[in-house]
Amino acid sequence: MSNRISTGMLYQQSISTLQSKQAQLAKLQQQLATGQKLLTAKDDPVGAGAAVGMDRALAALERFEANGNTVRHRLGMQESVLTQAGGMMGRINELTVQANGGALSDGDRKAIAIEVTSLRDGLLDLANSTDGTGRYLFGGTQDGSAPFARTGTGVIYGGDQTQRQVEIAPQMFVADALPGSEVFLRVRTGDGRIDAAAAAGNTGTGQIGSFGLVDSAQWDGGRYSIAFRADASYAVTDAGGTEVATGVHVPGEAITFAGAQIVLRGSPADGDSFEVSAAGTRDIFATVDRLLGALQMNPTTDTQRAAQQNALQSSMRDIATAQEHMIDARASGGAQLSALDNAASLRDAQGLTLETTLSGLRDLDYADAIALFDLEKVALEAAQLSFVQMQRLSLFNLIR
Repeated sequence: MSNRISTGMLYQQSISTLQSKQAQLAKLQQQLATGQKLLTAKDDPVGAGAAVGMDRALAALERFEANGNTVRHRLGMQESVLTQAGGMMGRINELTVQANGGALSDGDRKAIAIEVTSLRDGLLDLANSTDGTGRYLFGGTQDGSAPFARTGTGVIYGGDQTQRQVEIAPQMFVADALPGSEVFLRVRTGDGRIDAAAAAGNTGTGQIGSFGLVDSAQWDGGRYSIAFRADASYAVTDAGGTEVATGVHVPGEAITFAGAQIVLRGSPADGDSFEVSAAGTRDIFATVDRLLGALQMNPTTDTQRAAQQNALQSSMRDIATAQEHMIDARASGGAQLSALDNAASLRDAQGLTLETTLSGLRDLDYADAIALFDLEKVALEAAQLSFVQMQRLSLFNLIR
């Protein structure tokens, strides 16, 4: 059997070889021009698919970074506002201590009340702070309008109690600014654990000096009443009326019961009473309003002066606790800022890994590409020379 090698077949084979070499050379030229070795998905289907997935992962990291920047800005604004609010509470505390001194006149206390009123209004302005983009910091998710408003009965809160959770890295979330209800409303009274108050109808000169827990294991968080009799004796009863302690009051000595103690100064009258209970909550604005009420009193009797001192002492304790509450709120924001820094480090590490892997899939190795380009160029020139030589083949050359 013989195979016929025709001139047309030689021409077609040579042309196909030339076209293949030219196409390969053109591809290499495009790779060198773009710096990319994956020009189309058909160059490496698996690698191209992996590269698209990495592009999406990098885009997600960019979105996480934008989320983190937004939350960082809001938390930074919160930190600034709470720092100012803490400073105002500190100044109110100083004024309360000053007003509690016995050397001041009623006029002096009224002058202090003027400054306290200004500070209270400043606190309300801070509570309605915005983040610079028209959104209110302390409105929760209802941050399109001012969350706090003053009414005839006090300050009301119009926001909600939701704290946004924002994703700032894959499966890593950080809390947005605190809702105003947590910062300005739910503030513990007393020393933060227990509180004490004199009954409004007391007629003696008994004043609350100090109180606290001496044995937390015995304290049940109940409400206790200390009632005095004419001979300075007292009885401590719980909310159910059960007597838990008795004794004779000595000014300055502690009355101890159920793991708590209270020190009373002055002389309580027959029928006077004092209450000790677990600390409740009150909004900061109501606490300052109670202080203003105490500052504006005009006592003329020892009983009235004792009532004013009790009110001032209570306000001083509540404001000191509120100041600590502000510090705790700042600490909460600081923890979120620290989480943002950790997330940024995580994003940077993941981004670097993705970009390195993506570079290995897409980026061209110029040294290899140039060497291959030179090789393909030589092969093309050889094919062209071979084609020229093939064109000269003819039977006429043999018989001539």
